[in-house]
Amino acid sequence: MSHAAYAGTFDPMTFGHVDVAERAAQVFDRLTLAVSAVSRKNVLFSVEERMALARTSVAHLKNVEVVPFSGLLVEWARNQGIYTLIRGLRAFSDFEYEFQMALTNRNLAPDVETMFLMPNEEYSYVSSSLVKEIAALGGEVEKFVPPEVAVALWKKLGT
Repeated sequence: MSHAAYAGTFDPMTFGHVDVAERAAQVFDRLTLAVSAVSRKNVLFSVEERMALARTSVAHLKNVEVVPFSGLLVEWARNQGIYTLIRGLRAFSDFEYEFQMALTNRNLAPDVETMFLMPNEEYSYVSSSLVKEIAALGGEVEKFVPPEVAVALWKKLGT
Protein backbone atom coordinates (compact mmCIF):
# COMPACT_ATOMS: atom_id res chain seq x y z
CA MET A 1 0.00 0.00 0.00
CA SER A 2 1.50 3.34 -1.02
CA HIS A 3 1.50 6.10 1.58
CA ALA A 4 2.65 9.72 1.34
CA ALA A 5 2.66 12.75 3.61
CA TYR A 6 1.69 16.27 2.58
CA ALA A 7 3.08 18.51 5.29
CA GLY A 8 2.66 22.19 5.92
CA THR A 9 1.54 24.90 8.24
CA PHE A 10 -1.84 25.22 6.50
CA ASP A 11 -2.51 28.58 8.16
CA PRO A 12 -5.11 28.64 6.76
CA MET A 13 -5.98 25.82 4.37
CA THR A 14 -6.59 27.20 0.86
CA PHE A 15 -8.16 25.76 -2.27
CA GLY A 16 -4.58 25.34 -3.54
CA HIS A 17 -3.78 23.06 -0.60
CA VAL A 18 -7.00 21.13 -1.18
CA ASP A 19 -6.17 20.75 -4.87
CA VAL A 20 -2.70 19.36 -4.13
CA ALA A 21 -4.19 16.99 -1.53
CA GLU A 22 -6.75 15.79 -4.10
CA ARG A 23 -4.02 15.14 -6.65
CA ALA A 24 -1.86 13.26 -4.14
CA ALA A 25 -4.86 11.24 -2.91
CA GLN A 26 -5.34 9.99 -6.48
CA VAL A 27 -1.72 8.85 -6.74
CA PHE A 28 -1.34 7.20 -3.31
CA ASP A 29 -3.48 4.67 -1.47
CA ARG A 30 -3.11 6.73 1.71
CA LEU A 31 -2.25 10.37 2.27
CA THR A 32 -1.42 11.88 5.62
CA LEU A 33 -1.91 15.62 5.80
CA ALA A 34 0.69 16.55 8.43
CA VAL A 35 0.01 19.88 10.12
CA SER A 36 3.09 21.48 11.64
CA ALA A 37 2.61 21.94 15.38
CA VAL A 38 5.61 24.27 15.57
CA SER A 39 6.20 26.95 12.97
CA ARG A 40 8.77 29.64 12.34
CA LYS A 41 5.94 31.51 10.67
CA ASN A 42 3.67 33.85 12.58
CA VAL A 43 0.57 31.65 12.64
CA LEU A 44 -2.96 32.98 13.07
CA PHE A 45 -4.59 29.68 14.05
CA SER A 46 -3.52 27.18 16.71
CA VAL A 47 -2.46 23.72 15.57
CA GLU A 48 -5.81 22.36 16.80
CA GLU A 49 -7.72 24.96 14.76
CA ARG A 50 -5.59 24.33 11.67
CA MET A 51 -6.14 20.58 11.98
CA ALA A 52 -9.90 21.02 12.35
CA LEU A 53 -10.04 23.31 9.30
CA ALA A 54 -7.88 20.89 7.32
CA ARG A 55 -10.12 17.95 8.28
CA THR A 56 -13.26 19.72 7.07
CA SER A 57 -11.49 20.88 3.91
CA VAL A 58 -10.43 17.35 2.89
CA ALA A 59 -13.37 15.40 4.40
CA HIS A 60 -14.44 14.37 0.88
CA LEU A 61 -11.14 12.48 0.44
CA LYS A 62 -11.69 9.12 2.12
CA ASN A 63 -8.02 8.05 2.00
CA VAL A 64 -6.71 11.19 3.75
CA GLU A 65 -6.05 11.59 7.46
CA VAL A 66 -4.99 14.79 9.23
CA VAL A 67 -2.43 14.63 12.04
CA PRO A 68 -0.05 17.03 13.79
CA PHE A 69 3.71 16.68 13.56
CA SER A 70 6.70 18.38 15.12
CA GLY A 71 10.44 18.14 14.67
CA LEU A 72 12.21 17.25 11.46
CA LEU A 73 9.70 16.18 8.86
CA VAL A 74 11.88 13.41 7.43
CA GLU A 75 12.40 11.87 10.89
CA TRP A 76 8.68 12.10 11.66
CA ALA A 77 7.85 10.54 8.26
CA ARG A 78 10.27 7.65 8.79
CA ASN A 79 8.77 6.99 12.23
CA GLN A 80 5.35 6.79 10.55
CA GLY A 81 6.63 4.44 7.83
CA ILE A 82 6.16 7.14 5.18
CA TYR A 83 8.85 7.46 2.52
CA THR A 84 7.29 9.97 0.11
CA LEU A 85 6.76 13.65 0.89
CA ILE A 86 4.41 15.76 -1.21
CA ARG A 87 5.24 19.41 -1.80
CA GLY A 88 3.11 21.86 -3.72
CA LEU A 89 4.70 24.20 -6.23
CA ARG A 90 2.57 27.22 -7.08
CA ALA A 91 4.95 29.28 -9.14
CA PHE A 92 8.58 29.37 -10.17
CA SER A 93 9.25 31.57 -7.13
CA ASP A 94 8.52 28.55 -4.89
CA PHE A 95 10.98 26.34 -6.73
CA GLU A 96 14.29 27.54 -5.24
CA TYR A 97 13.15 27.16 -1.62
CA GLU A 98 11.45 23.82 -2.27
CA PHE A 99 14.46 22.55 -4.23
CA GLN A 100 16.82 23.42 -1.35
CA MET A 101 14.49 21.76 1.15
CA ALA A 102 14.16 18.61 -0.96
CA LEU A 103 17.94 18.28 -1.35
CA THR A 104 18.50 18.88 2.35
CA ASN A 105 15.87 16.27 3.20
CA ARG A 106 17.52 13.86 0.76
CA ASN A 107 20.84 14.41 2.52
CA LEU A 108 19.24 13.82 5.95
CA ALA A 109 17.15 10.86 4.80
CA PRO A 110 18.18 9.37 1.43
CA ASP A 111 15.35 6.82 1.66
CA VAL A 112 12.65 9.54 1.76
CA GLU A 113 11.64 10.95 -1.63
CA THR A 114 10.05 14.32 -2.37
CA MET A 115 7.34 14.57 -5.02
CA PHE A 116 6.31 17.98 -6.33
CA LEU A 117 2.72 18.55 -7.42
CA MET A 118 1.35 21.68 -8.98
CA PRO A 119 -2.14 22.88 -8.17
CA ASN A 120 -4.58 23.87 -10.85
CA GLU A 121 -3.41 27.14 -12.42
CA GLU A 122 -6.55 28.76 -10.98
CA TYR A 123 -4.87 28.48 -7.55
CA SER A 124 -1.23 29.03 -8.56
CA TYR A 125 -1.07 32.52 -7.08
CA VAL A 126 -2.99 31.84 -3.86
CA SER A 127 -1.01 31.75 -0.61
CA SER A 128 -2.12 31.53 3.00
CA SER A 129 -0.30 34.78 3.74
CA LEU A 130 -2.16 36.60 0.97
CA VAL A 131 -5.50 35.17 2.13
CA LYS A 132 -4.84 36.32 5.72
CA GLU A 133 -3.96 39.81 4.49
CA ILE A 134 -7.11 40.05 2.36
CA ALA A 135 -9.26 38.87 5.27
CA ALA A 136 -7.58 41.28 7.72
CA LEU A 137 -8.40 44.16 5.40
CA GLY A 138 -12.04 43.08 5.14
CA GLY A 139 -11.79 41.59 1.66
CA GLU A 140 -13.71 38.59 0.38
CA VAL A 141 -11.78 35.35 0.65
CA GLU A 142 -14.47 32.87 -0.42
CA LYS A 143 -12.89 32.28 -3.82
CA PHE A 144 -9.58 31.29 -2.19
CA VAL A 145 -10.58 29.10 0.78
CA PRO A 146 -13.26 26.56 1.70
CA PRO A 147 -16.37 28.07 3.38
CA GLU A 148 -15.43 26.84 6.89
CA VAL A 149 -12.04 28.51 6.56
CA ALA A 150 -13.60 31.81 5.46
CA VAL A 151 -15.89 31.78 8.51
CA ALA A 152 -12.97 30.97 10.81
CA LEU A 153 -10.95 33.85 9.33
CA TRP A 154 -13.80 36.30 9.85
CA LYS A 155 -14.26 35.16 13.46
CA LYS A 156 -10.54 35.24 14.24
CA LEU A 157 -9.94 38.63 12.64
CA GLY A 158 -13.25 40.22 13.55
CA THR A 159 -13.93 41.22 9.95
